[in-house]
Amino acid sequence: MYPASNADISRKRRELAPDPLAAFRKFSEAVFADGALPGRTKQLIAVAVAHTTQCPYCIRGHTEAALRHGATEQEIMEAIWVAAEMRAGGAYAHSALAIDVMQKHAGATREV
Repeated sequence: MYPASNADISRKRRELAPDPLAAFRKFSEAVFADGALPGRTKQLIAVAVAHTTQCPYCIRGHTEAALRHGATEQEIMEAIWVAAEMRAGGAYAHSALAIDVMQKHAGATREV
């Protein structure tokens, strides 16, 4: 469904917008560098976020990076479960919006 990332796509991105690409790469390097959080932890966070954004390229790339940084398969799967819970939790939390509309609708119906 998605094209495989390849040299032609990379070259085209560079040709079309070299400065933003260079800035993005520099930003990415800074974000994933060891700091208060080690790179391994940052890659596990990225795996979880990639699953909530459902970016197949990010899922593959950050899973590979997490493994390279020493994350275990079990840690990666737990990060994915955290993402799943957060996504489900977001749907549950946002039900407050639907309940608010339903309550307003019920109040308006009674006033008629």
